[in-house]
Amino acid sequence: MTEASKTAATPEPRNAVVGIVGRTNSGKSTLVNQLVGEKVSIVSPIVQTTRNTIRAVIDEERGQLVLTDTPGLHKAVGPLGTQLNRMARHAAANVEILVLVLDGSQPPQLEDDGWMRRLLFAEQPCIFLLNKSDRSGFAPEAYHQLWESIQTEKEKRRDDISWFEGSAATGAGLEPLVDALFALAQPGPRLYDRDMLSDYPRRLAIADAIREKFLKHLRDEVPHELGVRIEHFHETPDKWRVDATILVNRPSQKPMVIGPRGRIIHEVRKAAEKELGEQYGVKVALSLWVKVERNWMGNFWILRQMGYAGK
Repeated sequence: MTEASKTAATPEPRNAVVGIVGRTNSGKSTLVNQLVGEKVSIVSPIVQTTRNTIRAVIDEERGQLVLTDTPGLHKAVGPLGTQLNRMARHAAANVEILVLVLDGSQPPQLEDDGWMRRLLFAEQPCIFLLNKSDRSGFAPEAYHQLWESIQTEKEKRRDDISWFEGSAATGAGLEPLVDALFALAQPGPRLYDRDMLSDYPRRLAIADAIREKFLKHLRDEVPHELGVRIEHFHETPDKWRVDATILVNRPSQKPMVIGPRGRIIHEVRKAAEKELGEQYGVKVALSLWVKVERNWMGNFWILRQMGYAGK
């Protein structure tokens, strides 16, 4: 076979940048992790778990899908909440395909209504994923009814929307979703190297891993007012040394984060070191300090250092 015939026999890869959008805790980060096959987004039942737009890559012989996991839209409180909503809307506007993740185990919420209204007028192809089909009480009919009522109210229809049901947690029902995404993707050169899993900055990924471990230990208001700032990152081929400051908003929160006799911060450090070591294949040594920084969520310069504000 000649080189020309080989080229003709090999279909050109199809590629697309896909925005994964939806309200908080609908399962967006779990979906991205499941589709990529690796953990690239932190997962927690607490609102505002995802605070940055994370890009992850599905690479197959048929092409690449670049998934953007965005912060969920919510009622903004302060500059940080406003910035997270801005990031979510900006990410949704700069992709080629949109996937709206809906929690089919719960009735539609106000944020679901808002996303549907936004996607009704979106220029990009859109897919609706009714997630959590593995949960008891899974009842997707209410979302179909909401979509019909919105189209009727706005006197506009989008008959090109594809609906899928599945579970981001178990992976059930997701293969047809991926097939549909590749069918919508356009032919062209791959967007990333084939061995790249994510282009998310390493410092932010480390900060996310630390924060996720704190979220598993803390409740009430502390998780929303806790931030992780990487101060120093020293890298050698076989070991990373990372110094990080844990920011809290009030003095009363500091002992909660540290825990009795330092138990919580010790367990967080060990768990984060283990996960990061397994993920990156190096030994990771973390040094964590807790600092009270009043109103850090309203400080532009701190938000910028932590990757939540544009430069």
